[in-house]
Amino acid sequence: MDDSAQTSAEFILLFGGIFVVVLLVIYMYNNYMDDLGGEIKSKEVNEFNNQLNALKVYFK
Repeated sequence: MDDSAQTSAEFILLFGGIFVVVLLVIYMYNNYMDDLGGEIKSKEVNEFNNQLNALKVYFK
């Protein structure tokens, strides 16, 4: 019997499975970062920034 060929095939399947899981994690992380970016650009943050800029006059 050729056990080395079976072992090689199992390693290929194992690494292929790990590769698929890594790609899924990267895809989910990318979606998470896109959602986070949308929250940072929200109206509340812009209003807070404008208020800080208004206070800048007092600290010059």
